[in-house]
This record gives sequence, C-alpha cells and structure tokens, in this order.
Amino acid sequence: TGEDAVSGWGQQHGENCCDVVMLLNPLCPLSAAKVLALKATVVLLLTLLIKAKVRITAFSALGIVLLLLQTLLFLAASGALGLAVGAAGLYALQQRRMATA
Repeated sequence: TGEDAVSGWGQQHGENCCDVVMLLNPLCPLSAAKVLALKATVVLLLTLLIKAKVRITAFSALGIVLLLLQTLLFLAASGALGLAVGAAGLYALQQRRMATA
C-alpha cells in the first residue's frame, strides 16, 4: 500500500514516521505540538487585535472628550473677553459722561 511504501522509505532513510507522513498519523506528538502552536498563535493575534480595537475606541472617546473640553474653554474664554470689552466700554462711557459733566 501507499502507507507501507512511505513508512518504508522513512525507515530506510533513518527518519521518524512523524517527519515524513504527518497526515497519515494524526496522533503524532509533533503534529499535535504544531497544532497547539498554531492555536496559541491565533489566540495571541486575536488578543492583539482586540487590544488594538479597545485602544482605538478608548482614544477615540478620549479625543471626543478633549474636543468638548477645548470647545467649552474656547466659549468660556470668548465670553470672558466679551465681558471685559463690555466692561471697558461702560467704563469709558462713564468717564466720558463725568468729563462732560
């Protein structure tokens, strides 16, 4: 059979059956180790992907909060400047009235 021929080839060349015929022997410890390594790699990559998604979402939310804070500070500063200009105008008007009186 084909399996006997392949295993005979591996025995003639001094190789282990797991090295030559990985698909024919699914219980081979090397193939199990390779499958576990692949699963660990997939879990690691998924974890990194989820971490990146969480960081993007968190920093996006942080960006929105900082934008709101910047807008509120701008409105407060422009309001304070408006009050200062209004107060200076009233003071100048009062000084002019006192000078004419």
